Order: sequence, then C-alpha cells, then structure tokens
Amino acid sequence: MEALIPVINKLQDVFNTVGTDIIHLPQIVVVGTQSSGKSSVLESLVGRDVLPRGNGIVTRRPLILQLIYTDFEEIKKEIEAETDRVSGINKGISDEPIHLKIFSPHVINLTLVDLPGITKVPVGDQPKDIEIQIRELILKFISNPNSIILAISAANTDMATSEALKVAREVDPDGRRTLAVVTKLDLMDAGTDAMDVLMGRVIPVKLGIIGVVNRSQLDINQRKCVSDSLRDEFAFLQKKYPSLANRNGTKYLGRTLNRLLMHHIRDCLPELKTRINVLAAQYQSLLSSYGQPVEDESATLLQLITKFAAEYCNTIEGTAKYIETTELCGGARICYIFHETFGRTLESVDPLGGLTTIDVLTAIRNATGPRPALFVPEVSFELLVKRQIKRLEEPSLRCVELVHEEMQRIIQHCSNYSTQVTHTGTLKLVHNLVAIELSYINTKHPDFTDACGLINISSEVRLRTGGESHTGTTFSTQQRAFCYSVPKAVMHFLVNHVKESLQSELVGRLYKTGLLQDLLTESSDVAQRRSEAADMLKALQKAGQVIAEIRETHLW
Repeated sequence: MEALIPVINKLQDVFNTVGTDIIHLPQIVVVGTQSSGKSSVLESLVGRDVLPRGNGIVTRRPLILQLIYTDFEEIKKEIEAETDRVSGINKGISDEPIHLKIFSPHVINLTLVDLPGITKVPVGDQPKDIEIQIRELILKFISNPNSIILAISAANTDMATSEALKVAREVDPDGRRTLAVVTKLDLMDAGTDAMDVLMGRVIPVKLGIIGVVNRSQLDINQRKCVSDSLRDEFAFLQKKYPSLANRNGTKYLGRTLNRLLMHHIRDCLPELKTRINVLAAQYQSLLSSYGQPVEDESATLLQLITKFAAEYCNTIEGTAKYIETTELCGGARICYIFHETFGRTLESVDPLGGLTTIDVLTAIRNATGPRPALFVPEVSFELLVKRQIKRLEEPSLRCVELVHEEMQRIIQHCSNYSTQVTHTGTLKLVHNLVAIELSYINTKHPDFTDACGLINISSEVRLRTGGESHTGTTFSTQQRAFCYSVPKAVMHFLVNHVKESLQSELVGRLYKTGLLQDLLTESSDVAQRRSEAADMLKALQKAGQVIAEIRETHLW
C-alpha cells in the first residue's frame, strides 16, 4: 500500500500541467493560525530548513509538498521569489499553488499542502479583506472531501478557541478526516502541561491529537539543524510526558500521517477511478464536438457541402442515419401533408358550399335574358363551377406552404435563398393550375356526362336541381384532379428540384476564393477551447494510465 502515495503524486503532476481542480486528489492540508508553528511542523517532517520564515504572514500561497523517500537554501529562495512573483511584495496572498518535490532518505512518503495562517487584522499594506481572502483560500482546499485536515494549534493558547479546529469543523463536522497537532509544548507556562489536551479531554478529535516541539526563533537564527531539534524533542517528551512519548512527537506524526493518507487514498481510489473515466468520456465528446481544425479550406468546404446535401436528401428519402422517433419529419412529414392534411382538407370542401338556391337561379336567369330557360345555360354553369373551383386554390397554396416550411426546417439556414426561389415558383404553378382549370370546363368528361346527362327543364325546381347537380359533379371531378396534381407539382417543382440542385447551387454560391476564408475562419475562442479540451483529455488519459498501473494487491 506504500506505493499509493507516489501514484497520487504522479496524478498531481499530471493535473498540474493543465491547472485544474476538477479532480479532488487525496492530500493532507495544513491549517492553523498565523505563527502557530505550521512551517516548523512541516520542516520537521521534511528534515530540512526549506520554508521561508519571518514575522507576520510568510506563507502567502498554497505550497504543495511531495515528500519522496530518496542546496535546500536555494529551495527556500525559490519559494520566496515565486511567491513574490504571483502574490506581490505587499504581503498579499494567491490561491495559485507552488508544487515542491523533496527527495530525501530521511522522509516518509507524504503529500502536504501548507496554507497561509489564519489572521484577523491586516498588517502594513495588506488588503483590508485579508482575513476573508485567507479564509476562502483555506475553505477551498479543506472542502475537498478527499483531503485530510491537519489542524495546528499552539499549546500556549486555549484549545477550546482553536481557529484551526473551528474552520475544520465547518467542512468536517463529524471529524472523520481531521487530525489535531499541538505545537510549542515546551513554551507552556510553568506548572502547566498539555496532558488533558493530548488525551482528548478538552476537545476530542476522532483521528487523534499529537503534540510536537518546534524549533524556537533563536534555534533558527543559530541555524540549529532539524535533526538536533528532533533529538531535543524526543528528550523533552520522555522527560515531560513519559507515558505519552511514544504517541507524540514529529516522527510519530509523520508515521501517522503516512498511515492515514495511505488508507484514505485506498478508500478514495475506486471513486477516483470512476470520476476520471467519466470525465475522460465527457471531454472526448466535447473535443469531438469542436471538430478538427481546418487545414485545406477548399477540400473542407466541398466535404461539408457534399455531406450536408447527402444528409438532407437522406432525410427526405427516410434513409437518414438518425431516425426521429418522437415526431414525423422530412419525407414522412411531406407525405402526411399530402394525404392527411391537404387530402382531407379538399375532401371536406362542400361542392355547393357558399351557393344558395337564389344564387343558382339568379345565375341561370341572368344567362337567358328575357326568354324563359329550358336548359341550364352553359354560361351560367361555367360561372357557378368557376366560382366553386376557385375555393380549391387556398388549400392548395397552403399545401405548398406546409411542405416549404418542412423543407426549411430540414435544410435550415444554409440554403434559405434556394428554397425560397423554388417555393415561389411552386406557388405560381399552383395559381396556374387553378387558372388552367378555370379556363376550360370540360363537360365531356365521363364523370360529368354519366352523373348528369341532359336535363330537360320544365320547372323552376328542376332548373335549380339541374344547376346544382351540374356544378357539384364538375366540382367533384376537379377536386379529385387537384388531389393528384398539386402533390405532383410540389414534388417536381419544389422537393425534387431542391434535392437535385442543392449541392450544385451551394457549390456555385459558396465555393469562391473570396468567401472561403470568411466561411471557414475559426474563432480564436473555439480554437482555445479545443486546445484546452485536448490538454484536459490528455491529462485524464494519463491519469487513467497511472491508476491502471496500481495492482489490487497494493490496496491492502
């Protein structure tokens, strides 16, 4: 199980390259008030004097330390310089972390995050809201459900008012991932000790409370090495807390943190695997949605036009790759318009609708002048029939409009002009169909002669009946003709015309040197998002490979 911590270190390195926190990696986050001894604890674990020291706020950026079992003065200067570069020199803070690997044969495998100390009052030219900034930064790291919180409190302060434990409880109320450390055991008032605190009698902490002895400022100024401090710490614990010496001190703290971190990683690993796999699939899909960057503009445009025209025609023919299951679309919708919408609308038109008995008799009488009518005059008959046939024009034009709307919905924006032209021509054709039928009434049509014959008019009733019969029969004949001719006209002049000419028209309109760059120039925003998605996918795939290297035997 010791191999788990290097795995997490590798994952941190991987995700550090893309600067993201979408994956919550197991780590130990160090929290404490300003000058509570946080840096001293970390240096004791490291075994070297590597962290910047001084008065006031010194840790001003998150410092992620990877202690790996394998001139430290230069490391300290680099941390200070990098902190000043990002955070400035006015003691401000930044949430951009510094990653520091420490290779030494004197450390236990650990991953620690050192955060700025909690402070209440701005000092010097610090921002007025420095307390809020630090608090938000601390909460950002300890809110990670996969982190272990190392709450640092000084022994010479009241444990019940520990700011570190207070902020830890905000995100970890049950104490499942909080370990308390009491520093400066040697600086307590004479006659007092931390026995009750270390035993958990003052404030119980589920993962335990460990006491340590820090180097004093005098020790640091005199360059007392960490190894000498650890020996002095051991001697102090044996003398002052003999019954607890084996469960306190820096070395015990290091072993405890190592054990807690390994078990924590083991518990988090299954969820971490799943999270990485899910995110990898999401970013793969996102990257695919951005498509490939355009290299050959001419070939790309021709490919897009060809693909679009083919998909459009397939939708009309019902052979599209993705078939809609929630509603009719494409050719199926056009078929429905022809036979259900348009067909039933024509069938519902009453042949004699809008004609009264008075209208029929008046038309017949006006056509015969001063003489009484013996037969239905041809003039009045054509007048009545034309009036009724005219009523078929509106549903026929509506049929064209409905088919046009469906084609617009399929073809969308890229050929609006093309479909508008053919749509206008089809509307004109339907107008012409009506005009053609109105121009000549064929009374020799079998439907007309069989149903009506010649009616000898001997009375006003028979005259009216004959007029209505002739008109109704002729209208029904034209009604059936329109049911056949309008859909055929729409298919030929609108649907098939667009299918056949779409690709060539798009090529003619768009495949021009002056337009190629304008049409295919990619926005910098899309290019940036594609690059970010590619980097993230690469990091996630690398993370997946790192986790895949773990054998199940390492977990137990």
